[in-house]
Amino acid sequence: MSDIQSETERTAVEFDIDGSVKSIVVDDAGSMGDVQAGIEFIYHMREHLLDIGVATLYGIVVYATILWIRCIFENRTKKRK
Repeated sequence: MSDIQSETERTAVEFDIDGSVKSIVVDDAGSMGDVQAGIEFIYHMREHLLDIGVATLYGIVVYATILWIRCIFENRTKKRK
């Protein structure tokens, strides 16, 4: 892949009032911007759907367990009063 066709390269062209090219700026963009990073994250997320599903299920189970334990402790303290 040539440097000009790189996805992370940015090119800006400025024109004068009469329409002639004033300057051309090519930024290598060694560090990508937040928007580009977000787009790439979403694009690559489809490769990890199983991982995301397992992590989500695990988080729900842990949250439900915490709620269940909390409910048990609250019921025990109500019975003692």
